[in-house]
This record gives sequence, C-alpha cells and structure tokens, in this order.
Amino acid sequence: MTDSVSSFRFGRIAAMLPVADMARACDFYIGALGFRKTFENGNPVGFMILKRDAAELHLTLQPGHKAADFNVAHMMVEDIDAVHAVIRERGLRIVKGLRDKDYGLRAFVFEDPDGNRIDVGEPLKQA
Repeated sequence: MTDSVSSFRFGRIAAMLPVADMARACDFYIGALGFRKTFENGNPVGFMILKRDAAELHLTLQPGHKAADFNVAHMMVEDIDAVHAVIRERGLRIVKGLRDKDYGLRAFVFEDPDGNRIDVGEPLKQA
C-alpha cells in the first residue's frame, strides 16, 4: 500500500436506494423492517435517511426508476428467518431462496417494493 493510500480512513458508507414512491418505500423500510427516519429533505420529500441498529439506508426519490437486475445492497442481519418471514408476509418477490451457503452465510435475495434487489445474510452458527 502506498503512503498516500494508507494516510486516509473511511467513515460511514451507506447504500443509496432509488425509489419511485417515497411513501411506499417508507411503509416497507419503516413499517415492515423497523427502520426509523433520521433525516428528510424536500417538499415533496426527495431524500431520506433511515437507520436501524448499525444499518443505514438513504432513499432518493426517482419517479422514473427502473430497477437493476443485480443486487444493489447487502444487509447482514441477526435472525434471518424472521426477516425472510416479513418479506414473505409482504408478498415481495424472493429472487434467491433462503439457503445455507458454502461461504459461511445463510442468505436470500429479495426485491423491495421498487424492485431493488437486496441480498440478506447471516453468518452460519459454528457447530
């Protein structure tokens, strides 16, 4: 590593998710997943910061949003089975089913109400 690279540090990095409907996104991320709003900007609201535990998400209003066909965020959680149950209860599309992976995670991928693909993982418990 060069001296110039090792001289700086990174702070917070948060996923920025485009949403076509801010109210619908809030219903999901706040109402279903338990995030709380810590900041919003604009009238109508065009940007919002949500937090829960160590996680932070930034939502940006993009009325013409077309979802990508790849994962745009990865969430590490505790009790992945409970998260998976909430996603199923909400009737959201599960892209890859809940499975134990050979790389040490129990994981699944789902699409949020705006079609953003979210990869969810939990470290497998050691035997």
